[in-house]
Amino acid sequence: MHLVSSRASLGIILLVGGISRAQSPEEAILPRLQGPIQLDGLSDEPAWQAVEPLPLTVHQPVFGGSPTERTEIRIAYDDDYLYASGRFYDSDPDGIRGNALERDGGSPSDDSFTLILDTFNDNETALGFVTTPTGNRIDFTLSRDAQLIFRPGVAPSSWGMHPGNMSWNTYWDVAVEQNEEGWFTELRIPFSSLRFQDNGGKVVMGLITSRYIARKNETVSYPAIQPKWAFGTMKPSIAQDIVLEGVYSRNPLYITPYALTGKNQSYQLNSAGSSYDLIDQPSNDVGLDLKYGITSNLTLDLTVNTDFAQVEADDERINLTRYSLFFPEKRLFFQERASIFDLNIGPMNNLFYSRRIGLSEHGPVPIHGGARLVGRVGQWDMGLLDMQTAQAEFVTEEDTLVTIPSENFGVLRLRRQVLNENSFTGGMITSRIGQDGSANYAYGLDGILRLFGDEYITLGWVQTFGNDEEEREHPWSAARFYPSWERRTRSGLAYEISYTYQGAAYNPGVGFKPRDDYYWIGRNISYAWMPPETSPVYRHNARFDFSLLFRNEDSALESALLGPSWFVEWKSGGIARIAARMRFEDLPETLDLPEGNFVPPGTYSYYELDAFYQMSWSKLLRTGLNFTSGSFYDGWYLEAGANPSWTISRFLGLSGNYQFTRARFPDRDQGFDTHIIGLRVQARLNTSLSLNAFIQYNSAADAIGINTRLRYNPREGTDLYLVYNEGLNTDRYGSNPVPPLSSSRTILLKYSTTFLPRLAWTAW
Repeated sequence: MHLVSSRASLGIILLVGGISRAQSPEEAILPRLQGPIQLDGLSDEPAWQAVEPLPLTVHQPVFGGSPTERTEIRIAYDDDYLYASGRFYDSDPDGIRGNALERDGGSPSDDSFTLILDTFNDNETALGFVTTPTGNRIDFTLSRDAQLIFRPGVAPSSWGMHPGNMSWNTYWDVAVEQNEEGWFTELRIPFSSLRFQDNGGKVVMGLITSRYIARKNETVSYPAIQPKWAFGTMKPSIAQDIVLEGVYSRNPLYITPYALTGKNQSYQLNSAGSSYDLIDQPSNDVGLDLKYGITSNLTLDLTVNTDFAQVEADDERINLTRYSLFFPEKRLFFQERASIFDLNIGPMNNLFYSRRIGLSEHGPVPIHGGARLVGRVGQWDMGLLDMQTAQAEFVTEEDTLVTIPSENFGVLRLRRQVLNENSFTGGMITSRIGQDGSANYAYGLDGILRLFGDEYITLGWVQTFGNDEEEREHPWSAARFYPSWERRTRSGLAYEISYTYQGAAYNPGVGFKPRDDYYWIGRNISYAWMPPETSPVYRHNARFDFSLLFRNEDSALESALLGPSWFVEWKSGGIARIAARMRFEDLPETLDLPEGNFVPPGTYSYYELDAFYQMSWSKLLRTGLNFTSGSFYDGWYLEAGANPSWTISRFLGLSGNYQFTRARFPDRDQGFDTHIIGLRVQARLNTSLSLNAFIQYNSAADAIGINTRLRYNPREGTDLYLVYNEGLNTDRYGSNPVPPLSSSRTILLKYSTTFLPRLAWTAW
């Protein structure tokens, strides 16, 4: 483990009242507050002054350099809370960036103060807390040691590919004061909001804390973290171990009822096929969520008549591949320690994919209720989930009635640390049982082993069973096997070599798989280096990606990707990449494309050039640009896009995306042009009241989607949402009868509030 109370080895002795050395050379004792404090952001009480500031080191743009602004960060605690204070002096107070007001609506163009807590000290998962000069609250969870999964053709950016789960929320307070000297803040986090293990009142956690100065793209951190990892200032395995004494488990109880009222309108073609009938469906509902801390590290969530009306719409995409698209989970109920349910079976493949519950290709499916138990029992991380959905009926565009039966979904996940502090092994069992008699079961085993240095091996095995699966030709037919060896670093030589086998009968009923019946070998090798300090470039990275996928039935090559890329990061915060790729596809059947186009079965080799540039996120007006062009099966294509964003003020932000795709197949006289346009408007009156509007146009679907949410959040746990959604048809006159302009419309008012009985939580 990288230690930066290793500053002791440099002869730096922390004063009494600051972090002092514990008995273990890898631990530091956190100081207790010796008096009262007022949460006003100033941290000027005697109790704070008795706490020594942490020794900080510049992380970027020049590691180990001198901080350009005076910074004092202090961490302390009492019986009920963990506290953090930041005194962020600034020689140019007018240059302080603070524009985010909305809860979880942070922007990388803002100055920020970040606290990372590996509360279980497992070197794999952590909680993140961030505030800005406006007093905004941003929280998230981290998993897989904050490792980003880079994929060929995807351009990483410092914000767009955040390694955390940003949908997670918990209870905590922050206060901020800004004046001519700089900005000053205090964070107060109840121990009841943190999951941890105490051993007779002794708690060991991992700690990373940092200040970010946006206009300078400068980060200072404790501990000192070398710039050899992506998101190194969030990486649990290199956090400083801290000891808290006299801290005991809490058993908080949160009771959150909700009430919802509104109306859904849709249009359905009548039985004669001559016109569309308006269908009004009033929505009046109530439900209940309950969260109970059984122990300090084990949380039970119960839900009855679950509703997710306030969840934002998914981004529109054009799919030019023969694989299913993956969309992230945004629903709050599934967020608590969601990383426990990750099984290491390869990127974009999941044995448990929570969007299988309550969502279908035809629309949302009502959820009667369920239970979710997550946390730690002894040395084992545990996740247990059981959900029951209702029967649902949908009418398709072809006027066909589709019935989805009531189903029960079950998941059990166990994992524990083995061999060393960076190695884990575990297993998972899933079930999906329908009222119509359908059944699907699966079990999986996985492990991630740190061999030495930055060398890791990942292993995963899954097997499925069910009455709807194909006949098994051999024991491996319903299995998936995944080994991988990687060197995790962004300094010098790095590599990852992976293999996957997946049988024809493999069918994870509660999981996600993009394709079937294959074996694959691939990933990448790269070399990164940092130029001299005088260079405006922060890092170069040369990389070669390879991917070879074979059919199981005849071992024929079905898909391949090979190509080099060059990735550059500037000290100003900008990033760019250029890549050349060769692709090979053996299509066993017709590939359908937008606007009635298709690619016939056959073997195709083609080449493409890909470029990406992202302006520094520290700029108030910024954009990313992407361009890809080359041959495409038996034709050619061009894809270009932009994703501009403009932080106008702390009250208003705009962002958008535009993606244009043109494909032509001259020999077959086919071709298409598609456009995806998205516009987000974020309006904030203060940290409690916000309006988000998300408008999308997809030319391939001839549709416009409008998703608008007004949120009033006076305190954590209490929310009032006014939600308006509408779908519009943009190619109405190509059909007979002519469909209405509006395909569907929903307006809902939802109110929820959280009660915290003092019997369960006396600290709040």
